[in-house]
Amino acid sequence: MAAGDPNAAWARNLDADPACRVTLGERTWDAVAEPLDAAATARAVTQLILRYGTPAERLGRGPGYRLRPGHRLRPGAT
Repeated sequence: MAAGDPNAAWARNLDADPACRVTLGERTWDAVAEPLDAAATARAVTQLILRYGTPAERLGRGPGYRLRPGHRLRPGAT
């Protein structure tokens, strides 16, 4: 996934704490967001365009992330 703005609040939240919950249709699971470098983000944006058609014009101007299934406790959690 890729943010349309470098300061998107949801992206900054993933930078601060990569543990997240993903809902896609009727499915929900815990995941860990891994930041992508610029080249990987560009490839992800290209794949999104090829799969879903022309995106919003700002797609990819912000950071990109790979969401890996799994769960990582927040620091200090038990």
